[in-house]
Amino acid sequence: MNVTQWPGWRGEALAALSGVLLALSFPKFGHWSLAWIALAPLLMAVAAAPTGRSAFRRGYVTGAVSSIGIVYWTEAVVVQFGGLPLVVGIVVMVLLSLALALFPSLFAWMVWRWVRRFGAAAVLLAPVAWVATEILRAHTLFRFSWCLLGYSQHSNLPFIQIAQYGAVYVVSLVVAASSAVLAYLALARTPRARAGAASGLVILVWAVGMHGAWMLSRPIASSGRVRVGLVQASIRQDEKWDPARAWSNIDRHVALTQRAADRGARFVVWPESAVPFYFDHTPGLGAQLRQLAQTRRLHLLFGNDDRDARGEGRIRYFVGAKMLDPGGELVLRYHKLRLVPFGEYVPMQPLLTLGGRYAAKLVDQVADFTPGSEHVLGQVEGHPVGATICYEAIFPDLVRGFAAGGAEMLVNITNDGWYGRTSAPYQHLAMAGFRAVENGKYLVRAANTGITAVVDPRGRVLEKTALFEETVLVRDVPFVPGTTFYARHGDVFAWTCFAAAVVLTGATLRKVQ
Repeated sequence: MNVTQWPGWRGEALAALSGVLLALSFPKFGHWSLAWIALAPLLMAVAAAPTGRSAFRRGYVTGAVSSIGIVYWTEAVVVQFGGLPLVVGIVVMVLLSLALALFPSLFAWMVWRWVRRFGAAAVLLAPVAWVATEILRAHTLFRFSWCLLGYSQHSNLPFIQIAQYGAVYVVSLVVAASSAVLAYLALARTPRARAGAASGLVILVWAVGMHGAWMLSRPIASSGRVRVGLVQASIRQDEKWDPARAWSNIDRHVALTQRAADRGARFVVWPESAVPFYFDHTPGLGAQLRQLAQTRRLHLLFGNDDRDARGEGRIRYFVGAKMLDPGGELVLRYHKLRLVPFGEYVPMQPLLTLGGRYAAKLVDQVADFTPGSEHVLGQVEGHPVGATICYEAIFPDLVRGFAAGGAEMLVNITNDGWYGRTSAPYQHLAMAGFRAVENGKYLVRAANTGITAVVDPRGRVLEKTALFEETVLVRDVPFVPGTTFYARHGDVFAWTCFAAAVVLTGATLRKVQ
């Protein structure tokens, strides 16, 4: 049967199938290979849609199904740590998924217009539309760009090497191209057209794979190395902010640091919020950590929030990281630039809190934080390093700022204890690893409950810990000088796709009824 003759319910079924395949492309339950065919059913359904509205609806089905399968864990977070009833937690998770579904809907609507205006061959332009919606997602709707399509390939090392040119977005384009060609093979009228599209895909995949193999075979230049100790104290979230356990939690980090130092570590990293006191206002804490750095001759980087009194009763709070040098001097104070919506701040607060009459935060244990204002680098044995905090590791443009500023090593500190043993810690590590490839740097990651890891500039996870294991990971890690194309030029590729999508869609506005 010709695809254009399928009744509506089949179109929705195909869209739902794409949603399932997308969800199963990501860890911890999925496999990267499914991503290469995931969008094909949706594209066939979009090409068969009788109206732009039905195409939009089919994209929405794909987006809703895939988002529920990917961010299902948000329900557990808001119920366990936000104190919401189970039913409300499920509603919150569904609402988030429905919001994220708007981007595949926009994608489907654009592709439908292109097909109606330019013919079936316009399906081959679908990867451009997909990237356009990904960069739009990264800059709108709370900027929650979790599990973009390219991230599914985190362990497919040859195919992610192109991220050094266009970040995760260029990987998304190549993966989406496979689905676009598969859909076109079902739509094309002539064998010649099918052969041309298939040949083009083979050439693209071959070229990307060969480039990746070449990159993986090349040595990684370094300007020195340091023995790093990554502390994973595995403190459960319900114990993290318990005042009765605060000092004992510090002691656990200190003991693990001593173990790392005994194994030769010179740069020790503690996870996000490892120090639950204000460093500047707790002299005993400051003295203890300074002594630790001095006696063991360490660079000690740790997660620690800041409080800044502004006068007239105004106090600002920052999610932060600090570093002490081997002399005990505070040489780095970084404030998190991009906060977690509804966890660390409330977007559109006057509206969503009804003028302050209602709470809109999903997590009770945090303050209303202020974002930082600049990328700050620290020095470890004369080499610049940049530290990001938790959720910041999913943003290519943010992490790029550290590499562009001269960082020779990237550090990520996080607390994924919120997520338990769900897919989220695995997804988070997969996304963070892309930052190493995009910027050509080693990434060292200290996570409170895991997954703590070292990732090399090719995306290889050299060593990692298990979840909820109290341990320390010690390894020699090189500093890497220089910058990649992406570090120098940013998201020029993604924004070019966005501009192309706007132009193509604009060309259809007076042609499609």
